[in-house]
Amino acid sequence: MRLAAENLTVRRGGRPILSGVSLSVRAGEFIAVIGPNGAGKSTLLSVLAGLIQPDAGRVTLDGVPFTAVPARALAARRAWLPQNPHLEWPISVERLVALGLTPRLPATGGLPEAFAPAISRVLALCDLQTRRAQPATTLSGGELARAMLARALVGDPELLIVDEPIAGLDPRHAIACMRLLEGQAAAGKLVVAALHDLTLAARHASRVVALVDGSLVADTDSLTEELIHRAFGVDVRATGEGNSRGFTLLSTSEKSDV
Repeated sequence: MRLAAENLTVRRGGRPILSGVSLSVRAGEFIAVIGPNGAGKSTLLSVLAGLIQPDAGRVTLDGVPFTAVPARALAARRAWLPQNPHLEWPISVERLVALGLTPRLPATGGLPEAFAPAISRVLALCDLQTRRAQPATTLSGGELARAMLARALVGDPELLIVDEPIAGLDPRHAIACMRLLEGQAAAGKLVVAALHDLTLAARHASRVVALVDGSLVADTDSLTEELIHRAFGVDVRATGEGNSRGFTLLSTSEKSDV
């Protein structure tokens, strides 16, 4: 699978949200999209997911423009996890997760028994086995985030686009989520995630894309002190390597991990 964005421009209220962004990503990559608030990360992910049309430029999937890909075919190959998901319908967690199978479900009737193993698998992956029958509206914020991730994974999509998937998760589940996404990429899927936790992005993503004011300022396989300063305007010190890599924010009065 190859997903390509060509000179994407999106405007809202006359203001450019994305400006001439070009990007090409492939199956087997875990792309971390970073940048300050308002940089255009969520808009870029929405365009890459085929949810909004750019004002200029285009997105292609294996060389075919998104506009030529049938909606049902795209939904079967791509899963989308929005930032800060909400749920008002008091269905069970199991039923919520099953909604991720909608493109493959029959038009009428109940949930086919053949899908039960897939639902059980992702509930286990997202540490939700004991919440299976619980009304999803009674979940905590972090539990709902994990249920929505399970919903995105249940259809075994080739392309997984997730916006701030670790927001609201406790440290254990945040690390588990990143390992899960990394594992999806290692299994040959394409994963694109907007992230604010730079340490976890550095440790788990195979490639980092940085946006500032709607423009692409970096596309690299290594998150560096210089790139963080360029994107966020802060000074950091890199520590460790590989899975122990991290960043410490430097300040005249205090230090804190990023």
